[in-house]
Amino acid sequence: MEMAVALAESGLSGITITAAPGSDETIAEIEEELEQAKATLKKAGIKVNAKLSDVGVAIDCKRAIEAHMDTFPSMDILINNAGKAGRYAHLGDTDNDISSHDPAGVSEIIATNLSGPYFMLHHALPYMRRLTRGRIINVSKRTESMHRKAWTPYGPTKAALEAATIAWAESLAETGITVNTLSPGGAVNTKFGTGTITGHGIDPQTIRPMTVWLASSDSDEFNGCRFVADRWDPSVTTTEAALGCQESQIFPEPERDTPLKRAWF
Repeated sequence: MEMAVALAESGLSGITITAAPGSDETIAEIEEELEQAKATLKKAGIKVNAKLSDVGVAIDCKRAIEAHMDTFPSMDILINNAGKAGRYAHLGDTDNDISSHDPAGVSEIIATNLSGPYFMLHHALPYMRRLTRGRIINVSKRTESMHRKAWTPYGPTKAALEAATIAWAESLAETGITVNTLSPGGAVNTKFGTGTITGHGIDPQTIRPMTVWLASSDSDEFNGCRFVADRWDPSVTTTEAALGCQESQIFPEPERDTPLKRAWF
């Protein structure tokens, strides 16, 4: 939501937001949240299309993209922010043995966190290629917590998304469409982790400046890169602040020749 508000306030003309209930939520709850988000974005002066769509289902992604194109003339930014936390697998018991994880919940997490970004990319690309530039931002997490026991299988899906980001960025390197990852920098004070707002964690607004910068032309040279939002320094220029947020990619730099010149340092 904060990413959408940031883009709306930066001058974006129109946006489509999607959401779907997890196994511990109802359709009515998500529809209410979508309406609240839509109202907030409209206050920012932006035209909004809100759609109930499950990114873990390919046909839902196709319909969401088509609904956007039916409403707006173009599509140049795709943010893959949908995610499901480990609570769907271990039911909130982070000390639970991995053999006790719910297989259906594990599948639900993988479908949303890994298949979902691919499905959205797949159906968005034909429209994004019509333009000379585009931005795909995959929301990730802290590297250290990708392999913590308590974060299985959520953490591993984000590690896989980091690898996918590099592959997609290489594939699109000559198109003007960039693919980067953005991590908030830690647990965010939202309902994501436990299903309730705890009052602890990073302020959700922390992710706003990096979102706007990645969506702008200032980030043209950055493709296949990884950024951490809570390192943003408002006392310097936006480009200096963005560079301060960048981390080297979590995987070793390949021996093969790669067009991703700024992903490793």
